Amino acid sequence: MFATAEQRLRAKDICRALGIGTTANDTESLRAKLKRLVARGVLTENQPALVALAPTPAGPADATVA
Repeated sequence: MFATAEQRLRAKDICRALGIGTTANDTESLRAKLKRLVARGVLTENQPALVALAPTPAGPADATVA
């Protein structure tokens, strides 16, 4: 989902895309999981509540290797 997203995503948008509930309990639970992924360096959060896939040290996944 993050690989195809062109912009940063909110927890509620991710809940909708995954087909899970969008109640406050659902979004807060997902938000906590997203925060853990940010802490581990998998995701980035430059603005509050907006997450995106963190760049890999090797570069984008679709880059060609010469």
